[in-house]
Amino acid sequence: MTGDTRHSTGRHLTGSFIGGTWRPPEPGQGQPVHDPADGSVIATVADTSVAECLEAVEAAAAALPAWAATAPRARAEVLRQAFELMQADADTIAELITRENGKLLADARGEVAYAAEFFRWFAEEAVRIGGDYRVAPSGDKRIVVTRKPIGVALLITPWNFPAAMATRKLGPALAAGCSVVLKPALETPLTATYLVDLLSRAGVPDGVVNCVLPRDPGPAVSEMLHHPQVRKLSFTGSTEVGRLLLREAADNVVSTAMELGGNAPVIVLNDADVRAAVDGVMVAKMRNGGAACTAANRIYVHRSVAGEFTAELTARMAELRLGPGLKAGSGVGALVSPAEADKVAELVDVAVKEGATATVGGTRPDGPGAFYPATVLTGVRHGDRITTEEIFGPVAPVIEFDDEDEAVRWANDTDRGLIAYVFARDVARAMAVSHRLEVGMVAVNSGIASDPAAPFGGVKQSGLGREGSDVGIQEFLEEQYLAVPL
Repeated sequence: MTGDTRHSTGRHLTGSFIGGTWRPPEPGQGQPVHDPADGSVIATVADTSVAECLEAVEAAAAALPAWAATAPRARAEVLRQAFELMQADADTIAELITRENGKLLADARGEVAYAAEFFRWFAEEAVRIGGDYRVAPSGDKRIVVTRKPIGVALLITPWNFPAAMATRKLGPALAAGCSVVLKPALETPLTATYLVDLLSRAGVPDGVVNCVLPRDPGPAVSEMLHHPQVRKLSFTGSTEVGRLLLREAADNVVSTAMELGGNAPVIVLNDADVRAAVDGVMVAKMRNGGAACTAANRIYVHRSVAGEFTAELTARMAELRLGPGLKAGSGVGALVSPAEADKVAELVDVAVKEGATATVGGTRPDGPGAFYPATVLTGVRHGDRITTEEIFGPVAPVIEFDDEDEAVRWANDTDRGLIAYVFARDVARAMAVSHRLEVGMVAVNSGIASDPAAPFGGVKQSGLGREGSDVGIQEFLEEQYLAVPL
């Protein structure tokens, strides 16, 4: 197979994948992929031109009719085989994720297991695409409703979960009968190309899945969105980029699904089990090193338990040692790039200037690598800059509150609404608070809510539509109504 190279982590596929063919990097024209733990170059991948991106769309369009006509059971078996292959290759994929993303190997293994489940889940959903049959109230006709694949889908994925965000889109798109063009993040393309090859090995026909790696994604994505064959855009990324893509999609009225930024609040009520709350916050904050749209971003703690909570959280965060994600004993891996580490450092520096105190961490270490230590900030006030921006790093700002209404008001005081976390011994009380929160998901007495069987998505400017669950496949289907006279 052309366009692949071999390194210490195994096979790296470095080309664009268009119409079933790998196109390797042109000599001197490729783009490097760095290991953020030390800055070394892992591989050099292709720089897909705009013309090649449009070729990928054409290849997907040519492959669409046959794939859409493939029996649902046959599509399901391909996805099930992809699940089996992903399980078999789990260690290789996890190591690859850690190399190009920087996260801990344990986090990468967790991501691979989660990502593989989307292939298994949508293998099962592929054979459950429903419709509707009714007699019209007037009695003059049958109302027959069928669901058909929406068409060529453009899938754009971020760097923080390079496997899971790809499979969460690829799974339902392929189950529905759509063909796709995948555009992964430039920081983490190797995981995406590995998965594309895995799908090919699983039996996906040539042209059904394509992968492009443009160095300048803006013009390339714009051209693809303006291609008449592209009928779906599924994007995971920042709210700011999401707004731009919505404007681009409007020209051709392309259907969009958007999973955008978050600003997740945690509410620790006065009756919470403090140790259990800290356990949950450690997961909600430190999973993926804090680089998750679901990461705890603002930790509101009732004043009566704030001292105990902060002391316990500080002690737990202090135990986490910085180090490369592949190194045994590392508790916090590298962020994806020095630029991301700089952003986190700036947010903390501004918070300290605004009156916050770092009880642990708070200073970016010298030396190579995009590292930032586990950090707890106290003395943060609601409305400080660090409570208004997505941190995307291992920093936990603690804000004290006096009453439940105040906590809810502060939690809702944002234009984002992806997920929230509520901790209380009284579960009925926790659920009552949850219902008042303007978010798409709430984890009650837990630090994690994501599940392939549950609808993932937010409200307000955190996105449009849902992924996963039985509704995820609906994003890639459209209804057709047949009026049949009686």
